[in-house]
Amino acid sequence: MIEIRHLKSLKAIAETGKLGLAAERVFLTQSALSHQIRAIETHYEITLFQRTAQGLRFTPAGQRLLDLASELLPLVDKTERDLIRLKSEQSGELRIVLECHTCFDWLTPVMDVFRRAWPEVEIDLVAGFHSDPWHLLHEGKADLVIGGLPEKMRDLQHLPLFKFEIMAVLPPNHELRAKPCLLASDFAQQTLITYPVPEERIDLIRQVLKPEEITFERRTAELTIAIIQLVASRRGLAALPSWGIQSYIEHEYVIAKPITKKGLWSELYAIGKNEIMMRPYAQDIVKIIRETCTKNLAGIKLL
Repeated sequence: MIEIRHLKSLKAIAETGKLGLAAERVFLTQSALSHQIRAIETHYEITLFQRTAQGLRFTPAGQRLLDLASELLPLVDKTERDLIRLKSEQSGELRIVLECHTCFDWLTPVMDVFRRAWPEVEIDLVAGFHSDPWHLLHEGKADLVIGGLPEKMRDLQHLPLFKFEIMAVLPPNHELRAKPCLLASDFAQQTLITYPVPEERIDLIRQVLKPEEITFERRTAELTIAIIQLVASRRGLAALPSWGIQSYIEHEYVIAKPITKKGLWSELYAIGKNEIMMRPYAQDIVKIIRETCTKNLAGIKLL
């Protein structure tokens, strides 16, 4: 009775915590997913999870199936890759360029997993800071961009990765340190330290400060560590992904606050030309990114 699709559905439910989101993940309607779960529960006369005020909570029976999914699905993935290799030649090159340098923090383990899965594919990072990484795709200097969606996709395709919270970064003794979150007005007359990219590509400026017509100074630095050092020395404030600042917070170099009461969230995608995105190994690295980051990064939400 238990099938691979059931294990994938239970894994999606565990990762998202909501039936609606899980259904989207496994390409089902919510009613179809609910029917699938009920069929398992009826067949085995068990309950897989319970709805609580905090969300879905798996029962011991449900957890046992999740354990099976954790053991079996990686083997299924490996077998599927092997079958693709046997079917056709899948050697090649995958050159990745990053829109945001904080992605380096989680991309290294992803590349390690990918190299083990696709040893015949050469994977590499395009060096340097690029203010317009998508242009490299059209110039043939990169195959895949990890970043936000450009305004004009032209002949580019994209696959969703995950969404993450952008946090305001302050020195530990800043006068705003006691606030539960920073509002747009808190950035007025402050110096905002950012990467050297156009303002329309900076979520804090585009989504929070510009709509409120907040006036601020701006200073740029290419490296995350340089931005952190400038903030720690009270040269200004920054807004960075939550995963990129955790170690600095733990060492008390800086502190972090949510931006607005709802928080400020951004989204990451894998973007490339259609002929690249259709290749199995390009699609697989998207899957590896989603799975690896779900395990390693706190506070992200899969798209």
